Amino acid sequence: MIRLILVAIILVGFLILSIPVLFIEWLIGKWNPRARDISSLRIVQGAFRLILFAAGTKVTVIGEENVPKDQPVLYIGNHNSYFDIVITYARCPDLTGYIAKDSMEKIPLLSNWMKRLYCLFLNRTDIKEGLKTIVTAIDQVKNGISMCIFPEGTRNKENHLELMPFKEGSMKIAEKTGCPIIPMSLNNTADIFEDHFPWIKATHVTLEYGKPIYPKELSREDRKFLGAYTQKIIAETVKKNAGIEQKN
Repeated sequence: MIRLILVAIILVGFLILSIPVLFIEWLIGKWNPRARDISSLRIVQGAFRLILFAAGTKVTVIGEENVPKDQPVLYIGNHNSYFDIVITYARCPDLTGYIAKDSMEKIPLLSNWMKRLYCLFLNRTDIKEGLKTIVTAIDQVKNGISMCIFPEGTRNKENHLELMPFKEGSMKIAEKTGCPIIPMSLNNTADIFEDHFPWIKATHVTLEYGKPIYPKELSREDRKFLGAYTQKIIAETVKKNAGIEQKN
């Protein structure tokens, strides 16, 4: 109960107190857009780290050296929890937009911060609108902004060690830009909140970054089914890391 209350206070408090911050960031952007973007990134990352601390979440990170620091990338991960975003975004070395479900665009203040940080909102039912979102994501990568997507399409609420099929369309971001794909394997994140809703439990989770995948270096068959290729890598890593949280 205490952890849930603390996280709720931090989240709501941040959104309310950040109203003048959004205005200040807007002013900074008039003179120096890059400074505004990095400032906004670090502010939100700080809030996310505070949320993880209040939630009692311990994160074991493996393979962070696999994330290039000198170019935009496409992060691809499995998705079991709302905390997947909090955990992974807190570690992004540079500007990164997440692709989220379009219903989040309706949440006041949160959507303002998401748009400020180059997040995009995906309509899952309208194919045409979905394609527009992917095209926008491609443009953002070309402009130096990394993107992150969870290609299962929704949170996996059943067996967290078995991944749902990846949507192949999301891989177009890497195919069209040539940017590397960084596989992200997340273990035990649903145990923070979703597995015992509505309570938040102190939890040990594992985040592993796989080696970069460059689509142009793959065989024609693997390029054709890039989503399945990436899903296999992440699925194998998730199973490999199962149980790490119990050993620590």
